[in-house]
Amino acid sequence: MPELPDITAYIEAISARVLGAKLIAARVASPFLVRTIDPPLTSVEGATLRELRRIGKRIAFGVDNDVWLVLHLMIAGRLHWTEKRPVLSRRRSLAALDFPSGSLSLTEAGTQHRASIHIVKGEQALQSLDPGGIDVFAATPAEFAAVLQAANHTLKRALTDPRLFSGIGNAYSDEILHRAQMSPVTLTQKLSADAIKRLLAATQEVLNEWTEKLRVEANGSFPEKVTAFRADMAVHGKFGQPCPRCGGKVQRIRYADNETNYCAQCQTGGKLLADRGLSRLMKSDWPKTLAELESLVSSRTSKGAS
Repeated sequence: MPELPDITAYIEAISARVLGAKLIAARVASPFLVRTIDPPLTSVEGATLRELRRIGKRIAFGVDNDVWLVLHLMIAGRLHWTEKRPVLSRRRSLAALDFPSGSLSLTEAGTQHRASIHIVKGEQALQSLDPGGIDVFAATPAEFAAVLQAANHTLKRALTDPRLFSGIGNAYSDEILHRAQMSPVTLTQKLSADAIKRLLAATQEVLNEWTEKLRVEANGSFPEKVTAFRADMAVHGKFGQPCPRCGGKVQRIRYADNETNYCAQCQTGGKLLADRGLSRLMKSDWPKTLAELESLVSSRTSKGAS
């Protein structure tokens, strides 16, 4: 799912191309993509694009008469810019916003189309779509701590909760926790004041660094390589690969459609966190430390060789 750095890159690229331009047409391949009926989708057509905003992980297009088209890309939605009007398809190219200089199109990979468009009028209606998470760049250490410790959740869950923090998801939370050298399963109410300050600094650093990396990568072009898995990430998507800090193998916890990646050496004092599926299967045989894991792997390798 595109997160704060990716959404920022999209907004900057769109602004450079069409801010202040007339939105000629808003086209959708399926009416189910639009989740509101009043105002209608046609209310944005013929209007001038006055403003672009990030609302959590959503992109809000503000046009004349205080009408907003709010796009949520969800997991697989991506944006593309072309000078020609794209042909829409319910299987992939789901929508397009046509401007005089070109079209912004929405594609979504896979069969579970979850992307959505809301059309709302007025600031109050726009804010109703905001999950409410705080802006980590505007927050003071005290404000960050208050939100983080409002309930006793794991760090991974807290960072990725859009009601707590704006724009952080699965990928960048892994990178943040690795930078802060904190376990993803540490409970928020057990953190010291110094640890919270370190976490805030890591959060701001990682999000700033990746936003700048995406700007440099795009180099004025429209960002077409928006992905949650990047070669120069430290741990996210790097299971089994060496940690760039200590060289130890990156570990993972898998659950549902997501996984958490972490370095046991840097983040958990060498302790392996239980993977739900494997730990249920192995029960008491589940290795608790990296040394036990390496011994288990070595033993199985030896048996296989013999």
